[in-house]
Amino acid sequence: MSVDRPHDGDPGGQPGASRRARHYIPRVTLREIAELAGVHPATVSRALSPERSSMVSDETRSFVQEKAAELGYEPSIPARTLRHGRSDTMGVIVADLENPYTGQMVRGMENALEGRGIMALIAETQDDVDRMGRVVSHLFSRSVDAIISTAARRGTEAILNKAYQRVPVVLADRSLPGSGLRTVAPDDVLGGRLVAEHLLELGHRKVAQLIGPPGISSFERRTQGFQTTIEQGGGELIDVGDVARDPTVDEGRRLTDRLLAQGELPTAIYAQNDLMALGVLDRLTTLGYRCPQDISIVGCDDLQLTAFTSPPLTTVKLPGYQLGRMAAEMAVALAEDASVEITDLTLTPALIVRRSTAPIM
Repeated sequence: MSVDRPHDGDPGGQPGASRRARHYIPRVTLREIAELAGVHPATVSRALSPERSSMVSDETRSFVQEKAAELGYEPSIPARTLRHGRSDTMGVIVADLENPYTGQMVRGMENALEGRGIMALIAETQDDVDRMGRVVSHLFSRSVDAIISTAARRGTEAILNKAYQRVPVVLADRSLPGSGLRTVAPDDVLGGRLVAEHLLELGHRKVAQLIGPPGISSFERRTQGFQTTIEQGGGELIDVGDVARDPTVDEGRRLTDRLLAQGELPTAIYAQNDLMALGVLDRLTTLGYRCPQDISIVGCDDLQLTAFTSPPLTTVKLPGYQLGRMAAEMAVALAEDASVEITDLTLTPALIVRRSTAPIM
């Protein structure tokens, strides 16, 4: 029996006893269930096994299961993994848990997996390649059946391809061109093009874009779609002079300062995600600029809060929930049959026009 040791300063505490001993609840054994039910342990084993429960009567099976529940019995996951070759757990690797768009994707994954009795083990890389390697190792130690990654970027190819030699790997939101890994992602080239077309239609010709961190496919493709369309439409891209280190509000503010330092103010700014766009809006408002009278702002992701900013933000809606759900379903299919024929899925974004963009005054 474990006994708590009081903290320093507690009545009766001993010098140096600064940490409490942990209470561990022992696992209920088949023998304990057998004693309570008055049957042999082998009968308990059969009654609690989905494969062998037919070897005992319905009455005995129900009685044993009832006694097991009374004791709080839970089957051993490692033991189940050894028997079935599956742990019913899925590794989910994300780049940034603070980003609300990540939450949309994870919820889609969780809902798809929970309906199949599968638990998601979620880990964050903070977009660090070394951390990605450690996360993958930890997931392997927990015998996951597959891995879904929303954190792929240049430098992680070897890690994820090595992981694919052991379990199915599905990329969500971000791709790794040439890796051969199955991918579910939005059409980010189209997303960038929709923004450019919208601004050109409003008469904007001098525009800027705040580019996300390099090495991430989604930002690279948004850059491609936006830049190509602006140039083809006769517009001019004003160079910001830098790219984001991280796609955050703070980086939106910093890059806005870099843009203003160039001495030539565009009539519209496209920030490649909503968090950076919020940073742009905050910085320009602080400096006395009016949106959209002085400058139009567009984001990407359609986070829920962007409908309630002042002014509400024009943005590209990405189907984060559906994307997460589809990626989870793809991973489950591959975990059940690695040879199944599955093709990459590309989801279509949509432009949501709100009051942060307006025609040239």
